[in-house]
Amino acid sequence: MNDAFTKLSSADMQTLVAGLRSGRVAAPYSGLQVSRVIPSALSSVIREGLLHLDGLGFSPEQIATVLELIESDRKDGRATEPPIDLVTSGPEAPGITNRDTAVVVRELFAHAQKSVLVVGYAVYQGQRVFESLAKRMQELPDLDVRFFLNVSRPDRDKTPSEILVARFKQRFKDTQWPTGCRLPEVYYDPRSVAEDEPVRSSLHAKCVVVDTEHVFVSSANFTEAGQERNIEVGLSIRSKWLAMQLIKHFKHLHEHGLAVKAL
Repeated sequence: MNDAFTKLSSADMQTLVAGLRSGRVAAPYSGLQVSRVIPSALSSVIREGLLHLDGLGFSPEQIATVLELIESDRKDGRATEPPIDLVTSGPEAPGITNRDTAVVVRELFAHAQKSVLVVGYAVYQGQRVFESLAKRMQELPDLDVRFFLNVSRPDRDKTPSEILVARFKQRFKDTQWPTGCRLPEVYYDPRSVAEDEPVRSSLHAKCVVVDTEHVFVSSANFTEAGQERNIEVGLSIRSKWLAMQLIKHFKHLHEHGLAVKAL
């Protein structure tokens, strides 16, 4: 049997099943007959599928049963998909309620048990943004927290890269992390401070991975504006597979010298 029937929507599948069981759709499955219950764009390919099964000796009742099994398998597949929440920053669109970026990030940090991976481009007002994470690190001394952050070089700036990194480290400790709290490990892409402009790049990704299970990928920077005021969109996904893929990605960047430890 070809894959003709998988092209049907659930509603069209149910309509075809009903037609087969009622006798409105029956061998020899004329084009006109099929087009009465199936959208015209699919009626030809669905008729070919029906004729193929008819040629194998399937009765209309048996074909209906096959279609019901296809739909049941489709529903089971949807049921196993990881739950995904739409997360937004900024004003809510009228009549639509999504999860709030700042709330989601705080919840992820506050409930971490084993590990936290934070990847970000811009960090400002970090003492506020990372307050719940720093508190959680105090509560759980073994919590493994790793940051991959962008260290920027302004255009036409000629400062030696080691000085730019030293300034970044000091600024992060003094102004972007809650005072007196255990620091996370911090990594950066050394190309971001390269003096050779064609080599220079940015670590532009923004995501959080917690306990190798919870993944939050967003357009929002770790700033007060990005978390609360700007119009930003992200997805919160519960998926061990996706979490592990992200963790492996950044681990391999470090192992191959593409992400260097700063703190």
